[in-house]
Amino acid sequence: MKGSGARLRNPKPWGILGLLVLLVSVTVLIAPAQGQHDAHMMGRAAAAKLDAKDDPAAHVLTVRLGPLHLPAHAGMAVEQAPGLTLTVPFEGWITAYHPRLTDGAGRALPNRLLHHVAFYNTGRPDFLCPAKPEHIFGAGGEMNDWPATPGFGYRVHQGERILISTMFHNETETSHPDTYLEVRIEYQPLVPGGAGLKNVYPTWFDVKNCGRSGYDLTPGENVTTGRFSLGYSGALIGVGGHLHDYGRQLRLVDTARKQDIAKLDAKLDPRGRIVSVPVVRFTDRGGYHLNKGDVVQVTAIYDNPTGKLLPEGAMGIVVGYFLPDDDRQMAALRKNHASARK
Repeated sequence: MKGSGARLRNPKPWGILGLLVLLVSVTVLIAPAQGQHDAHMMGRAAAAKLDAKDDPAAHVLTVRLGPLHLPAHAGMAVEQAPGLTLTVPFEGWITAYHPRLTDGAGRALPNRLLHHVAFYNTGRPDFLCPAKPEHIFGAGGEMNDWPATPGFGYRVHQGERILISTMFHNETETSHPDTYLEVRIEYQPLVPGGAGLKNVYPTWFDVKNCGRSGYDLTPGENVTTGRFSLGYSGALIGVGGHLHDYGRQLRLVDTARKQDIAKLDAKLDPRGRIVSVPVVRFTDRGGYHLNKGDVVQVTAIYDNPTGKLLPEGAMGIVVGYFLPDDDRQMAALRKNHASARK
């Protein structure tokens, strides 16, 4: 679509917190409940635990989840970790996420063993979907890095609880009996009297709107669209996206201006498996501004060549960081949510 002065630069493969985002390749499912693929699971992995180590001097919190046993050719029929909770040990801003898969000795494992991971701040609502907890981080088999963007961060308070939801699978010929997910989280602590960061908010434009993210893929082309009316004015700092195998494109449209905000063409391997989704950032021009009441449309395009229905085979999410014009309004949303929970 032709723009109206808000032209985009070429997609840049910087991770996703660097604007945030994101997420993306992000990433990943919407409801903290882990029941989307329960029919394919063998059960919960009782041995899987969450270990968190804070390095206050380096301003790095390392979170490690596991171990998980992933037999060869098991697909989704592997034991899954239960929902695990991280208690934030510092006051300040999260600035970057660096996920990876390892074995017990710390050796790298294939990224595709991870179906998805999602972090939810259970004490705060998602500003696009207020009935859901705030979805703050996600990654899939693409395992995109979320690097820091100077001057911006996600505000957290000591004692807040972050729900970590994961799903693993193994389509390979190799068993991985000792699998761990490690996420290294960089942060900037709050220093009394010191300069803080600008508060940004994770923004998940899901083609299934505020429902469950996964949906079935029919044979051939699948085009799925969702729409969101913004409750706040502000700017998108950048966007990335999350697709599954056979996903071709994500498109985010500003319906008020009748122009594309971003068009994200996925990189696939020769078999149609997802390799990566690009990221577009808008920091060179102060962000992509949107007004309260604007409607943003998100579309995911898949081409399923298998000739058969793939149950729950797709997700389509464009994710980014949103910088509100008035952060006090966002603070009021959190306050009202906290009052409603009492």
